[in-house]
Amino acid sequence: MATADQLKALVKAHVDGDAVQFKTIVLQIAASEARQNHGKLALDLKNLIAKPLPQRGSVVSIGKVNPMVELSLPTNSLKELFVSVDTRVKIERILKEYRNRKKLAGFGLQNRRKILLEGPPGTGKTFTSSIIAAELELPLYTVQTDKITTKFMGETSAKLRQLFEFIGENTGVYLFDEFDALGANRSLDNEVGEMRRVLNSFLQFIEEDDSQSIVIAATNNQQLLDQALFRRFDDVLHYSLPRENEIKQIFSEYLQGFQPDIAISSELIEEAQGLSQAEIVRICQDAIKEAILSESTITEKKLLAAVKERKAVYLHWEA
Repeated sequence: MATADQLKALVKAHVDGDAVQFKTIVLQIAASEARQNHGKLALDLKNLIAKPLPQRGSVVSIGKVNPMVELSLPTNSLKELFVSVDTRVKIERILKEYRNRKKLAGFGLQNRRKILLEGPPGTGKTFTSSIIAAELELPLYTVQTDKITTKFMGETSAKLRQLFEFIGENTGVYLFDEFDALGANRSLDNEVGEMRRVLNSFLQFIEEDDSQSIVIAATNNQQLLDQALFRRFDDVLHYSLPRENEIKQIFSEYLQGFQPDIAISSELIEEAQGLSQAEIVRICQDAIKEAILSESTITEKKLLAAVKERKAVYLHWEA
């Protein structure tokens, strides 16, 4: 059920002729309905506003017409994320501060809303953005970084300005994935002058941003980022490959729901070390699919073989 504030915002967006804001609010309502297990209503709302938005003024069209930003409506929950205790605590703090942002504002304080995620591929960075959006009942806008950067001098910075104007006008969670493309260290020898100007523009825009949106940047390599970025972010979350207890938790969560009597042995956990969370999830999903199609059960032998097969890929690359 839409809240009173959402209903008022819907009417205002309609009166102002602001199609983008109207769509954003409907997505927020749909996200809320999805979390209350009203899946059909959430899907109906999403389908009703699936048409491309009209262009407004000089702002770059964002939506199906322009791939610079991809709009989605996540329905994940925090319990689906397998990360370290420290990282989970930080995520919970981000959620708590956002939900109590008005209370903090009363004391002249601002909630954490500019977040940097750093760690190896497959460790949960992009998934974290989906969870934050879902938990806060906000739409997720994934910024297509490669669509922002162009070969024409000054055009990339202009697109960034328009993007941050959009961020200010439309509350949501904005993910800059593979942030290295924008945030590379300005001192690197191979960085051309235009990219340095782009980074300077990003630093300026993110520092000036005082919207209600949450801006998340994700990178696989913190060492490539310019040090000036770190003081612009309210929090930095470090992701790592899963430890033994996290590996066991992933296998248990995914496999025991399908085959309750399956045991997760110490041998399997030890063999899976070095794989990312996403890779272990994929192994579990493949094992379940194979069991369904062959009408058989999942065995430790099959899981060990799947883990070794996955790790053999890296040995092939190293060779």
